[in-house]
Amino acid sequence: MAEVSMGSSGSSTDLSPEEERVFIKEIASAAESNSKEGDTFYLITQRWWHEWIEYVNHDQPCNTNDGSSLSEHCDSAGSSTLKKPSMIDNSDLIYDSALEDPSNAGEIIDTLQEGRDYILLPQEVWNQLHSWYGGGPTLARRVISSGLSQTELAVEVYPLRLQLLLVPKNDQSAIRISKKETIRELHRRACEIFELNSDHVRIWDYYGHQKYSLMGDLDKTLDDANLQMDQDILVEVLDMNGTASNAHVQSLHENGLVDEDSTSILIDPSKSSLTVAGGFSSNRNAFRSGSVEGSQSFDSTYTTGVTTRGSTAGLTGLLNLGNTCFMNSAIQCLVHTPEFASYFQDDYHQEINWQNPLGMVGELALAFGDLLRKLWAPGRTPIAPRPFKVKLARFAPQFSGYNQHDSQELLAFLLDGLHEDLNRVKHKPYINSRDADGRPDEEVADEFWANHIARNDSIIVDVCQGQYKSTLVCPICNKVSVTFDPFMYLSLPLQFNTTRAITVTVFSCDKTTLPSTITVNISKQGRCRDLIHSLTNVCSLKQSEELKLAEIRNNLIHRLFEDPLIPLSAIKDDDHLAAYKLSKSSENTVLLKLVLRRRDQKAGDRENPAQLRPYGTPLLSLASRDSALTKGKIVCIVENMLSPFRREESIMSEKAKSESSIPERRSARLNHSDEEDKNGGSRKAKKGSSSEVIASKLSLQLNDENNKTVKLPNDEGEAIKLPSSATVTIYLDLTAELSGMYDITCLEGLPEVLKYGPATKKARSEPLSLYACLEAFLREEPLVPDEMWFCPQCNERRQASKKLDLWRLPEVLVIHLKRFSYSRSMKHKLETFVNFPIHDLDLTKYVANKNLSQPQLYELYALTNHYGGMGSGHYTAYIKLLEENRWYNFDDSHISHINEDDVKSGAAYVLFYRRKSDDAAGNTK
Repeated sequence: MAEVSMGSSGSSTDLSPEEERVFIKEIASAAESNSKEGDTFYLITQRWWHEWIEYVNHDQPCNTNDGSSLSEHCDSAGSSTLKKPSMIDNSDLIYDSALEDPSNAGEIIDTLQEGRDYILLPQEVWNQLHSWYGGGPTLARRVISSGLSQTELAVEVYPLRLQLLLVPKNDQSAIRISKKETIRELHRRACEIFELNSDHVRIWDYYGHQKYSLMGDLDKTLDDANLQMDQDILVEVLDMNGTASNAHVQSLHENGLVDEDSTSILIDPSKSSLTVAGGFSSNRNAFRSGSVEGSQSFDSTYTTGVTTRGSTAGLTGLLNLGNTCFMNSAIQCLVHTPEFASYFQDDYHQEINWQNPLGMVGELALAFGDLLRKLWAPGRTPIAPRPFKVKLARFAPQFSGYNQHDSQELLAFLLDGLHEDLNRVKHKPYINSRDADGRPDEEVADEFWANHIARNDSIIVDVCQGQYKSTLVCPICNKVSVTFDPFMYLSLPLQFNTTRAITVTVFSCDKTTLPSTITVNISKQGRCRDLIHSLTNVCSLKQSEELKLAEIRNNLIHRLFEDPLIPLSAIKDDDHLAAYKLSKSSENTVLLKLVLRRRDQKAGDRENPAQLRPYGTPLLSLASRDSALTKGKIVCIVENMLSPFRREESIMSEKAKSESSIPERRSARLNHSDEEDKNGGSRKAKKGSSSEVIASKLSLQLNDENNKTVKLPNDEGEAIKLPSSATVTIYLDLTAELSGMYDITCLEGLPEVLKYGPATKKARSEPLSLYACLEAFLREEPLVPDEMWFCPQCNERRQASKKLDLWRLPEVLVIHLKRFSYSRSMKHKLETFVNFPIHDLDLTKYVANKNLSQPQLYELYALTNHYGGMGSGHYTAYIKLLEENRWYNFDDSHISHINEDDVKSGAAYVLFYRRKSDDAAGNTK
């Protein structure tokens, strides 16, 4: 690992942002390439890291690095605002109590996620940044070996937190210790904490609040001993005879030191699977099997009360083989479906369809059945699903390798593949389905279902398949077509509109038209060029004109949207946008920004005059460099930009003054009239003209792009020495006289991009209901052009309207929440929180078949969750063990009890509901 002196580059004040960036990048690259077990990494708050990245990349081109290494982050995009970060402040990563108690300084919040809350820095990088900026607190974490082969490196962000329970003194203490430490170190630390003589102390794995295993192999690591987060460790003090009484253990329960309802298989709170610097992944505290340890170095009489882990079946995890969490979560949900658990633990081989050309010659069913039996076997040794993955990759190459995939796509393939492997129909008959032709729905639905069962009959159909009623109406001849189609799951939309309304204020350059407000609807996944194209059509833009789109903030142009590929997601609903109609620019034109200023009346007094502050909305115009730009031309351009706001009485007053002028002046004005160039400038401005009157009232200041003042000559005909920059800002100070001449109230406040009323804001803050998603799915809508329906009556393809209804519901209803959307150029994930019922999902009113006698009620028993982004996220499963009536979190090989209140979250992705029994449904009603 590279050695870097703390002061090798001096104070940060000695370095430019670019030098800081290059220096840190070099250190990071060296550290990442030489990382090894035992190295130290440091947590730094994502907020501060982002500020530093913005600071050192202020002049770098836009370049988004998702999932990049630390050195690549040093090349990521930054803003144009140069703001140096203050000292490092990691206080938002730790509990408030840790700030007050130095002994707990390293105790970070349990729910942090890498990439969202913090970044991991190699020691050399942290040392250098800390020497430059100072601050803290310092949060160091070790690199440990991980994975099945113990060759992968991981930063142990969350070391084991163990609860030490001392008997016979009935004392307790919580400690943090690396899972790579030995039992000997745990024994030493326990004796140190409780001030005990190590010769008279032994420690027990107190799993399930009973003496599960005596931890006598002192050289074994805590990882190999299968200790898990928040597990209880019994610290037992022996008497002079080397014995201990179980009455001491009983006293723990009597004194409330042990929670009877707690579980010791809690998961490491970090769910992050994002790759960190050097290819490390944040620790998930993977545990492997540890055999039950008997007493080795102590009297065997003290093994009483030892229980075997896994006495409750169904709590076996699946090892992550490398980005296989998508597969593990889907498998666990299917395995814990009671109908499938019963079926595959029975003799299902006789139903395997070995000859089905659409199946996998039974191999997928056999691999799944074998895996299910292992997961339901006694014990909790995590299973490596390698044989199943091999079969999966063989028949579905898209799931080969170790890339992340969509768990719903895998689930769809599994259900379909298992159905074909277990299809009881060996020879599928050919059936020609008839249209409804006015027949009763019940008759047509039963006919379609019978035809379906004649070709598809399996445990999957028995459990998971339902039936839609699909109604198509031709928009031309009103032909109605009704069919009844099977479904395996429901895919419900989470966003009902694919477009967004964007409001823009448009400014014209024709010297007469006032600004107008225009609202257009654009695809949410669109770009700035799409917005400009829509505005161009609405504004009837001439071929010689173009639109310049700008964001207005604090009465200044915050940014010009000059890159047409900027996504519209960069425009927020509370932004203020202006579009300027200008002549098409060229290399020989300079963009002029007119910024109005006035004195802040509230802030000043007679002794301390108020400062000039920007006011209203800036205006834009162009000037040509082909001819000299004089002060007179600047005055005319400013007058033209302001002319739409000229008060009528001011015009009449100027006209009256003009008519009272002496004949010679009128003659001079007629003989030497102003000549305007193509950019609205004036080649000459003679004394006595209206422009001259206005010019005398204009207080102008010119600044270049670097905010340096451009000197204005006294002579209006003298050329202005413009800088090479493409933009010049003109500041116009509004005097009381000018305010009387121009009515600029319409420039005072631009509308927001999307203005929400109080009712709308309230609606947006409420969670989205699962019922609302279902209603949107069942809503009548026209077919997309690519899926137009062939109307048998018109004998042509028509964009018919389609209406879906539920007709027949399955025993197990799988609901897919469509969080992911894909297009040719981008992927998008919705983080919308969906409020779904855990109990009594009532679908009765959504079923079109009104002959059903029982209410259609369902209970949630499993779901998959997706955390993080599109390609770098992590999947888990929440599953209810029906025998225990308890919910568990299945996070690959980690299993932990969770409260039912925690089941609902914005990460919910695929929901598994089971029909309530007729008796239960009847009692509910």
